[in-house]
Amino acid sequence: MPILKEGQLDIISHSAEQTQRLGARLGSLLQVGDMVCLSGDMGAGKTVFAAGIGRGWGAKTPLTSPTFTLVHDHRRDVDSLHLYHLDCYRLEDPDEADAIGLDRILRGRGMVILEWPEPLESLLPPQRLWIELRVLEPTRRNFVFEATGKRYEELIAKFRESTFGV
Repeated sequence: MPILKEGQLDIISHSAEQTQRLGARLGSLLQVGDMVCLSGDMGAGKTVFAAGIGRGWGAKTPLTSPTFTLVHDHRRDVDSLHLYHLDCYRLEDPDEADAIGLDRILRGRGMVILEWPEPLESLLPPQRLWIELRVLEPTRRNFVFEATGKRYEELIAKFRESTFGV
């Protein structure tokens, strides 16, 4: 678990189960307004990680890929907050943001997980957590967390502490 620099974290997951557990740890730390961008090749584990985030956050229903519906809106029993899970794989440019209601989602009372965020990057808030996922081997994945903004630097620090105890 090398620390690249303040606001960055580089870790390796050795299984889908571990990837989901890492996501659950992150999900338990999310606050209203948080944005988590998951970038990486097809099959890198974005949806598995997102499912873990949903579980850790307390979503009533399991997170699954919103590839064809583009947006899933999840709730939990303890409050009226939303966890929006977006998949932008099929979007080609920022002009398509209206089709998924991005402006409404960003102004809403909730957290956002964005898979394949690149087509909408120019429309996203500058402060966010960007996670690049890479396939190393059939079961091993590399996660590079990069925080932009104080909130996300603190989120990485809390995640690192809850996950690794340091």
